[in-house]
Amino acid sequence: MGLSASRRSVVLIVEDEWLLRLDAVEMIAAAGFEVVEAADADTAIAILETRRDITVVFTDIQMPGAMDGLRFARAVRGRWPPIKIVATSGLVDVGEKDLPEGGRFLPKPYHANELAGLLQELTGGA
Repeated sequence: MGLSASRRSVVLIVEDEWLLRLDAVEMIAAAGFEVVEAADADTAIAILETRRDITVVFTDIQMPGAMDGLRFARAVRGRWPPIKIVATSGLVDVGEKDLPEGGRFLPKPYHANELAGLLQELTGGA
């Protein structure tokens, strides 16, 4: 098996609620993606500064810390433009104008097939 056949897209999950993060990790891994996780935007930025293989950021909007998910998404777009962004929330309804260009919104609760389909659409497959 060659390198290109074994390389999977990498998704960074940013979710402060550990049970929701665990659920997202399982869903995304089951869809064939490699998963990296962070509990807040500061940790996620530190990860992005050291890893060049992340292709999608999947972030909650309501998070504690220096920045919420929308501010984090704008920071990602500004510093790492090729990374695809998916934001999620069960409390806030987000429109296209609220997200950086190309960003997508997936309302909670989401189903594994919805999340997997969106990630596959953004990456061209796992």
